Amino acid sequence: MTALADERILHSSPLRKLLGRPELGSVVGAAAVFLFFALAADSFLKASSLSTVLYASSTIGIMAVPVALLMIGGEFDLSAGVMVTSSALVSSMFSFQMTANVWVGVGVSLLVTLAVGAFNGFMLTRTRLPSFIITLGTFLMLTGMNLGFTKLISGTVSTKTIADMEGFPSAHDVFASTLTLGGVNFKITIVWWFALVALASWILLRTRAGNWIFAVGGNQDAARAVGVPVARTKIGLYMGVAFGAWISGQHLLFSYDVVQSGEGVGNELIYIIAAVIGGCLITGGLGSAVGSAVGAFIFGMTSKGIVFAEWNPDWFKFFLGAMLLLATLLNAWVRKRAEATK
Repeated sequence: MTALADERILHSSPLRKLLGRPELGSVVGAAAVFLFFALAADSFLKASSLSTVLYASSTIGIMAVPVALLMIGGEFDLSAGVMVTSSALVSSMFSFQMTANVWVGVGVSLLVTLAVGAFNGFMLTRTRLPSFIITLGTFLMLTGMNLGFTKLISGTVSTKTIADMEGFPSAHDVFASTLTLGGVNFKITIVWWFALVALASWILLRTRAGNWIFAVGGNQDAARAVGVPVARTKIGLYMGVAFGAWISGQHLLFSYDVVQSGEGVGNELIYIIAAVIGGCLITGGLGSAVGSAVGAFIFGMTSKGIVFAEWNPDWFKFFLGAMLLLATLLNAWVRKRAEATK
């Protein structure tokens, strides 16, 4: 009897591997957007302009990376945007009210933000309710708490300045400093962004946890049947989103030293859009950290390219929506081509 070859060890051509990459469509789209604005705006190709684009991309990308992992795991987090603001508010108000070193506030903020992420994951796995309902509830609670606690403690809708407190300069260096390379200034958030992309890619492609993420996103019941810790995996993914929110929140705080309690509402959709443009399936089971980074880069190029081209920024949301539809259609076409080559 002729032994059948295991499909896992069959030779795969470079073309098949390329077409099978979830971020292929977003890379093609990013190249098209880059070329478009390079022709439409003379200043787009300047080094200083690239720095501005990368900064805009990084502020989205820091959150888009963990949101992409969560979507690969088959879930959403509608509280991600306001969680960034909550993280900044906790750090600022705790430091100010306790007259402590700001690093104490930063540490407390990390614990509180991770607790919110763990709460989302715990409620999801315990109640079996859709993540849309769970995180929508968290979104509304955080929005109310952000405003309520800020007005209760500060008397206004914004926090008090902490720029003169001990530890602020060093915290600013970690979360909001500017690096100069070749005479061009780059925000440190770009470093955070690249580091998170590298870490998330390693987790997805080189660890057992990465296999679990793809498994629970592809078929949760089947994953549970073969011993995948579904509940622990999903709680960990929500805590990953919380960690990204903590980094973004500290950047927000130490960039301006005060925080408006109403910020962040609506940003969760931008993070999801970046992940979808980057190749993540709405239904879970497919995507990559690199793809989310490319999606965030497309967002950054578009938001700043419109400014460099001196167009009316009122059209930005139109371009963003068009990119989302085009990227989704392109990703679907690429997946069909990949399946046809199998």
